[in-house]
Amino acid sequence: MSSDTSSANKALLPSVVVIIGVSGSGKSTIASMLAHQLGWEFQDGDWFHPRQNVEKMQSGMPLTDEDRWPWLEAIAAWIDRTRETRQHGVVACSALKRSYRDVLVGNRPDVRIVYLKGTPELIARRLVTRTGHFMPTSLLESQFRTLEEPEPKENPITVSIEPIPSVIVAAILAQLKASAQHACPRETA
Repeated sequence: MSSDTSSANKALLPSVVVIIGVSGSGKSTIASMLAHQLGWEFQDGDWFHPRQNVEKMQSGMPLTDEDRWPWLEAIAAWIDRTRETRQHGVVACSALKRSYRDVLVGNRPDVRIVYLKGTPELIARRLVTRTGHFMPTSLLESQFRTLEEPEPKENPITVSIEPIPSVIVAAILAQLKASAQHACPRETA
């Protein structure tokens, strides 16, 4: 974060930021850029999938909840290790349902969700041009059917995916900084 951010505000930033959204919303790109800007560790939720999940998605079959639980628990274990070692991290993870986010965030007040919001049309256009990813465009419709947008009680940061990635990351950083400043009482003279 920028050098004008006080150490008190830095201490009030979340331990982990979970970047969520449907496939093609830019989670990995935004999460890696945000982690770089903050000097935090980056993890991609895709790296936690067991091989059989990847093979299932490559064949065009959507994952079931039973497929997702071990994957989500592996990400939650990484989140807990990051918190326990007093490190910071950013992870990209679809986390489309509230029940999935409950596994990742649960009773962890120092974990923050950032929801990358986009229209099905915009994301479909992006998926058509994406190469080297195991998630086929054909599963986008099932992703939107599964999506339960974060509610205010989840304290999400919601950002549009329409701007370029650097603008999206700047918007996230500004909201994280504002939250830290709001939580930090002002010193009086």
